[in-house]
Amino acid sequence: MKILVTGAKGFVGRNLVETLKTIRDGKDRTRGLDTDIEIYEYDIDTEPSLLDAYTKDCDFVFHLAGVNRPKDEKEFMEGNFGFTSMLLDSLKKHNNKAPIMISSSTQAALDNPYGKSKKAGEELIFRYGIDNGIRVYVYRFPNLFGKWCRPNYNSAVATFCYNIAHDMPITINDPNHPMTLVYIDDVIDELINVLRGQENKDGDYCKVPVEHNIKLGEIADMLYSFKKSREDLSVPNMTEGSLSKKLYSTFLSYYEPTAFSYKLKMNCDDRGSFTEILRSADAGQFSVNISKPGITKGQHWHHTKNEKFVVVHGHGLIQLRKIGTDEVISYEVSGEEITVVDMIPGYTHNIISLSQTEDLVTFMWANECFNSEKPDTFYEEV
Repeated sequence: MKILVTGAKGFVGRNLVETLKTIRDGKDRTRGLDTDIEIYEYDIDTEPSLLDAYTKDCDFVFHLAGVNRPKDEKEFMEGNFGFTSMLLDSLKKHNNKAPIMISSSTQAALDNPYGKSKKAGEELIFRYGIDNGIRVYVYRFPNLFGKWCRPNYNSAVATFCYNIAHDMPITINDPNHPMTLVYIDDVIDELINVLRGQENKDGDYCKVPVEHNIKLGEIADMLYSFKKSREDLSVPNMTEGSLSKKLYSTFLSYYEPTAFSYKLKMNCDDRGSFTEILRSADAGQFSVNISKPGITKGQHWHHTKNEKFVVVHGHGLIQLRKIGTDEVISYEVSGEEITVVDMIPGYTHNIISLSQTEDLVTFMWANECFNSEKPDTFYEEV
């Protein structure tokens, strides 16, 4: 299949092209498409004569090119209607009956220069489909967000993400302003479905089936909490399909490469160290514990709190004893064979570094974050 993508270097175009490449190269076999794909990428800096070559033999057209921030309002119609007309004329010239998808905007329903130009492009595509017996797919996208979206251009989410990640102020005129958001991966999923003949149709128009409704101020609050998470180690709701999961992934993509890493507070003493990595209200606390050679740590028990210990380096011994009994249960562990040992409520437990030459490194998970006001931790030697 030969696929023409106009606006290939834009936000949606770039994400689509990279996804098509993973299918073509056999890296993504989950999409239900054959790997025999050739991608024709067309953008504003492409040699104009290539449009004629691409429209001659393409099998499908994703028309994503458009203008939304011109220097002159007349460029709206030139870019959103004029180029669409040129594209269709080139297809008709070659009698190419390839289906065509066009990205429009919810603003096509509004009486402004941008909306009028998008509406004109829609009408042109619909008429082209009817007159030539060609399948057309028109999508009125709301506010799109995700990686590679250009900040300070036409996306509040992209601008907020960029500014907050770079410690720059943001401007919110009305925090209660309602926003309908669609995530770029959901857009690409839908566009791949179009290729498979499984588009989500809503009357004359197609639409991405997953939308998120939220207030502008709530978006800002969420993004600020993501920035703060490097300090309080909190993790947002990562439930599959949740807006917070999608926004968090988007926010991270706006950090500069030099800011990808951040240091954690290591609680050190002569026994080694204990460092919290992440805290989650619904998934507990993740930490790493380092014990010096010959050191014993733990020697406590919990009523409700439970933990998982995983030694990833070194050689150690984990011991547990049920409160009120004498029997000691022992597990010899090492980084050579990754093993999980559960710390059971009502059992006092410890971890002993058996090596005399190297540190014992243990990854630890607790089902709840440590709360100094209710530690649920009681000293008692195993």
